[in-house]
Amino acid sequence: MKKLLSIGEAAKALGVTTTTMRNWDKNGMLHPDERTRGGDRRYSLDTLRNFDKNAAIHVDELKTIAYARVSSHDQKEDLVRQVAVLEAYCASKGYTYEVIQDLGSGMNYYKKGLKKLLNMILSGEVGRLVLTHKDRLLRFGAELVFAICEAKHVEVVIINKGDEDIQFEEELAKDVLEIVTVFSARLYGSRSNKNKKMLEDVQKAVENNVKK
Repeated sequence: MKKLLSIGEAAKALGVTTTTMRNWDKNGMLHPDERTRGGDRRYSLDTLRNFDKNAAIHVDELKTIAYARVSSHDQKEDLVRQVAVLEAYCASKGYTYEVIQDLGSGMNYYKKGLKKLLNMILSGEVGRLVLTHKDRLLRFGAELVFAICEAKHVEVVIINKGDEDIQFEEELAKDVLEIVTVFSARLYGSRSNKNKKMLEDVQKAVENNVKK
């Protein structure tokens, strides 16, 4: 039978406090192997040996950024909801965090909040990025930001990985229309009848698809 250490013994072995051990358990970095009937944590020596303490301390010392975004001013309530979800999640994990809020299309790479976030990641200030959904970051190109996060050792947490709600579908429709507008304007001229007719047809198709 393998020997299990109490949280105090495990903390001493790793050279940290029991508070740090509890925080690592809470935020998912280091779970105990077992719990007693009374709820006390127990750790195996193998678990402690395989645990990367330096990486965990590095994340703890850096900022957790919770990022929220909506496309337009009329979605203010959704922005408030996003922030509330992010704050509740970060608080439940014991993170010390900062919320960055953005207003703008998921196709816009020059939003004030996004630029601030990227600068913080690149300067090595961020240890964790928390999102409600992947598309809150960018509609297209989020994977590139995630690759930067990986290179800078930034943990990415996406709270909801399932299907998006109808509001996300509506935003996607707007983003598609934005793409068509840009490319059709380049092809036919922004004032041409052909361009206007194409945009009208695309808008109708997009609106019909959202209503289904």
